[in-house]
Amino acid sequence: MTDITAPQNGVPSDEQAEGDTAEQRRSKRQRSAWLFARDLLIIFVVALLASVLIKTFLVRSFFIPSGSMENTLQIDDRILVNQLEPGLIPLERGDVVVFQDPGGWLPAVAEPEKNPVAAALDWVLEGVGLAADDANDHLIKRVIGLPGDHVVCCNALGQMTVNGVPLDETAYLKLPDGVSAVSQESFDVVVPEGSLWVMGDNRYNSADSRFNQDQPGKGFVPIDNVVGRAILVTWPVDHWTWLDNYGSVFSSVPDAADAVEPAPVSTTTGGE
Repeated sequence: MTDITAPQNGVPSDEQAEGDTAEQRRSKRQRSAWLFARDLLIIFVVALLASVLIKTFLVRSFFIPSGSMENTLQIDDRILVNQLEPGLIPLERGDVVVFQDPGGWLPAVAEPEKNPVAAALDWVLEGVGLAADDANDHLIKRVIGLPGDHVVCCNALGQMTVNGVPLDETAYLKLPDGVSAVSQESFDVVVPEGSLWVMGDNRYNSADSRFNQDQPGKGFVPIDNVVGRAILVTWPVDHWTWLDNYGSVFSSVPDAADAVEPAPVSTTTGGE
């Protein structure tokens, strides 16, 4: 008597064929799941490395902790900073730059205590550029003077001059009501080689180069301290904007080497 479950002439029965097919399907599903998980892991690692490289070499996020750059930037705005400047692209007058404290500009601030989990999460998010840096040792100001520039304030109209050319800064300045002088402090400086003279747009509420002339750097910011140029407000959404350097304000300013400044007006009436 022939067993109907046994293969005949080496051909598997219908039940065995169905069993093998189910097993193959399970194997394929398992393999597909593994390939999917592997691809996700590869994508995550590549994205993580790309984020770190972008933050390290291209752009970096910061938040604004004070009102010194109002109304250009508001407190708690989030910005993106182009780190190719000044490394590969030279800075220009009018650029808004983020820089590390040259020394003595900011008061010492104790780091807030965080639980280990929150600290680790912040470290990871900041490392990949998904969270804005606290910037406890960084500042943001507008470049007014480049190396060699002669910066003076104020003339009879309350304007600042760079290499003898008066600046009309009304496009970006915030001044108190009824005030026309662009600085409450007079100054006359020549920017040293490798340094910048920087000022806040909220001119009467900005501890900038003017107010740090008693520090070791004499109020000047070493270009090596510049992290990069602020290019974009990213948050909140209603503040989104590209940051202008108002090149037209500085377009008439000659390079320091080419500047021919007017001679000072003599008040002598006669004799020696």
